[in-house]
Amino acid sequence: MSEKLQRLWATKTKQDEWWSSFVTSPLAVAANFLIVDLQWLTPNRITALSFFVAFIAAGFIVVGGTGSFILAAVLIHISHVLDCMDGQMARYRQTSSAAGSYFDRLTDQVQVTLWFGAAGYAAYAQSHDVVPVFLAFIGVAFYGLRGYAKYVAIQTEMSRNAAYLTQLAKTKIFPETAGLGFGWQANIRWFVNEQRKILDFDEGVFIFMLSLALVLDKLTPMLWVFAVSQVFYGVYRSVQHGIQIASPAPSPMQK
Repeated sequence: MSEKLQRLWATKTKQDEWWSSFVTSPLAVAANFLIVDLQWLTPNRITALSFFVAFIAAGFIVVGGTGSFILAAVLIHISHVLDCMDGQMARYRQTSSAAGSYFDRLTDQVQVTLWFGAAGYAAYAQSHDVVPVFLAFIGVAFYGLRGYAKYVAIQTEMSRNAAYLTQLAKTKIFPETAGLGFGWQANIRWFVNEQRKILDFDEGVFIFMLSLALVLDKLTPMLWVFAVSQVFYGVYRSVQHGIQIASPAPSPMQK
């Protein structure tokens, strides 16, 4: 096993989302192995490319039709692999920046809106029923609420404790339990435990869920799952952050 591959694997986010953890993030490590030493290809350029591919994927969803839907599903996965690659590359080169992290997260939020807005339109175009559009709107709104509630909670904590983020960082250290250098039993245990994350209904789940719905041409049922899950988590996380604010000890902020 090469030192380069070991260093790249170490850049993989330890607490990655479902699907990202065992599919798109490992694929990103493999792709980075080939291109990470190309200095003209920067993490920020990969972020921009990821967003461009995501935008094109949304366009194919709007166009509609079996071929366009399948191509959109492929492009969504390519976009997400690129989305994993930029952070890995920055950590490998030790060039991580606050601006890079900001734009990476911002484009993530926008592309979810683009994808599900396009899916809502495509389902409407098929059925002439406005319900899918409403479901997409509700899902995106409450997905945004999850992030907004976390932002407000962090701002509230920092207003009364300037060292809050430093204290919080100490609670978010996750040891390696699987991956390169671990036995097959440890990796199987890790893989089985990762499957619980599918119930988080976060971006990693969206990649799989939306892509599968596009391939099967089942957009409206998927939008129902999307809307209901985001209403639940939007409300749940908002209440959870409120309870955490009332607690005297800092605890990890959930998405």
